[in-house]
Amino acid sequence: MTSNDDILRALGRVEGRLTGIEDNVALLRKEVSDEKVSAHDSRAVIHKRLDEQARQIAHLDTRMAISGGADALMREEIKTLKETVEKNHDAVGPALEEWKRMKTIGYGISGLIAFAGLTIGGMIAYASDGAVAALRHWLKIN
Repeated sequence: MTSNDDILRALGRVEGRLTGIEDNVALLRKEVSDEKVSAHDSRAVIHKRLDEQARQIAHLDTRMAISGGADALMREEIKTLKETVEKNHDAVGPALEEWKRMKTIGYGISGLIAFAGLTIGGMIAYASDGAVAALRHWLKIN
């Protein structure tokens, strides 16, 4: 038979083990609690980022809609300007052709005047020898 001392020692060991188990369970609960807090904080950051992304996407959608409207308006304006330029070009075209024709005639007239000037200058130079000789003869300078 076992003595009371043996039974009390066994009970002490069991009680010590139970105390150790309780300490381990308390430590595990504390760690799990810390993990819960950390997970909650992490999820809060993720939700904040998701909300920010949703806000940015909504803002981008708004900007794209505004941009699309502005592009359509600009295309219409460019189309109107193109039509106006084509009409003006058609209206101004004959005047431009007339101006080019007058410019060409002006170049031709300038060339004729220059040619006539050179011809007259050459004739005067040629005739001047005879005129000088006639003048010397008339003045009797030899």
